[in-house]
Amino acid sequence: MIKIALPNKGTLSEDAVLLMTEAGYTCKRYNRELFVHDKKNEIDFVFLRPRDIAVYVSRGVIDIGITGRDLAREADVVHDEVLSLGFGKSKFCYAVSRENDQTPDDFNGLRIATSYPLLVKNDLIRRQIQAEIVKLDGAVEISVTLGVADAIADVVQSGRTLTEAGLKIVGSPILDSEALLISGPHTSIDKPSITTCLERLRGIVVAREYVMVEYDAPKDILDKFCAVTPGIESPTISPLSKSGWVAVKAMVKQKDTNTVMDELTQLGAKGIIVTNIKTCRL
Repeated sequence: MIKIALPNKGTLSEDAVLLMTEAGYTCKRYNRELFVHDKKNEIDFVFLRPRDIAVYVSRGVIDIGITGRDLAREADVVHDEVLSLGFGKSKFCYAVSRENDQTPDDFNGLRIATSYPLLVKNDLIRRQIQAEIVKLDGAVEISVTLGVADAIADVVQSGRTLTEAGLKIVGSPILDSEALLISGPHTSIDKPSITTCLERLRGIVVAREYVMVEYDAPKDILDKFCAVTPGIESPTISPLSKSGWVAVKAMVKQKDTNTVMDELTQLGAKGIIVTNIKTCRL
């Protein structure tokens, strides 16, 4: 029996549950349960505040857990980033009012509002800046307008909330964050049930980055087609009943799908089909 922690609310929770479900685990809640037992796989899924997951994992109460890099770093506990999960991507940045020309290197003596005081403290130390950190639990972006702070440090995804609050990002991101699978010093990462979980999740994460492209191509310029779709190791090539033609199958980056199809069409490929990949093991 192992225990896996999942975020108890927000999009991070929704995406984590979806990922685990696609990996063949039963972890869906029907209300606000704190525990969901997957009898088939002998796993207890524990739903915790995302900010607390790293603490439980580091102390060995939970074997592995899903949380954000920003939250795990802010917890200031020993943990390992086992696997990047490809969702929940954001940047932790400084922001000031649109009329303000100051950069983070000009923050000496200013008040900085944030929900992540440790991350800000460490960054200010690195910059050798003396500033007051104003800890808030939420709605950090309004603190400048209300006169509580001169600048903020907060998680930014689209940046729309900052714009609506009359703020702009300044300086480089303090941290690039995303959802992670983490373990602690007490985790037996080679335990069969944990190894199986990691392989399943890794297969889905990789599969989400790729699609499968299949098409028919003239054999005499096959090398040109293979240059467009080299695949992971090499494309799969099968003979066709039509003389001088072959069928080609290869994985390509999902973000490159349309460009690849354009290039294949220009080369004379026929019957181009693109399908999503649910999971894979490379």
